[in-house]
Amino acid sequence: MQEPDTFEPEATRRDADVTESSRANRGWWDRNADDYQVEHGTFLGDDRFVWGPEGLDEVEAELLGPPEELKGKDVLEIGAGAAQCSRWLAAQGARPVALDLSHRQLQHALRIGGSFPLVCADAGALPFADASFDLACSAYGALPFVADPALVLREVHRVLRPGGRFVFSATHPIRWAFPDEPGPEGLTVSASYFDRTPYVEQDDEGRAVYVEHHRTLGDRIRDIVASGLRLVDLVEPEWPSWNTAEWGGWSPLRGNLIPGTAIYVCERDRGRD
Repeated sequence: MQEPDTFEPEATRRDADVTESSRANRGWWDRNADDYQVEHGTFLGDDRFVWGPEGLDEVEAELLGPPEELKGKDVLEIGAGAAQCSRWLAAQGARPVALDLSHRQLQHALRIGGSFPLVCADAGALPFADASFDLACSAYGALPFVADPALVLREVHRVLRPGGRFVFSATHPIRWAFPDEPGPEGLTVSASYFDRTPYVEQDDEGRAVYVEHHRTLGDRIRDIVASGLRLVDLVEPEWPSWNTAEWGGWSPLRGNLIPGTAIYVCERDRGRD
């Protein structure tokens, strides 16, 4: 296991461009992948497709389509982590490709195993030919961490075949107005929902070591439309009674009152774009 960070980063809100965000988040996930998999691996499983901390499972949600229709489909998972979702897709007969910015996360995918390709690359520059995939998916991968989400969406549009579907989940934008705390202190608005300034953790010299970007619901929809994709559904999972776990700021207390996750279901039109 890798050594833990030897410094306590400073949390702030400031601008962070595409290059700084990519560099910071690649480093953060490489350093923290081991701890992440230890802490959340049981909840995620090795071969489940979970859309977020609420525990919404693709088996039930069928946001990519009925499982029996996934057989033979080429599927790109963006921000795959240890590729749990790709492993589930492969079990349905799909042909997944698991892509992640973090080499260390993909080492965990190798550890767990699977016969599908693993690709270490930036979501803003997908190393695939046009119209390579029938489907694409991203469960809290890439989109919350990039400075230019429209670039990622345009890349997804490019690699999807006409009629293809892209489904991605991210932190629900309303959560940015509340403190990231699972208890009662996380239920009082403390910031403007409309403040798009990124959340940045930086070292003693002011270099970003973690960056997360905020987009309002309207921003997300405009980004989707501008990329050439069409939004066909917006899913806001409710917190289920069986889930008693806390995950960062997600908790049963908060989940029963405010949404924690937004899932965007998009399609590329069959006609020429």
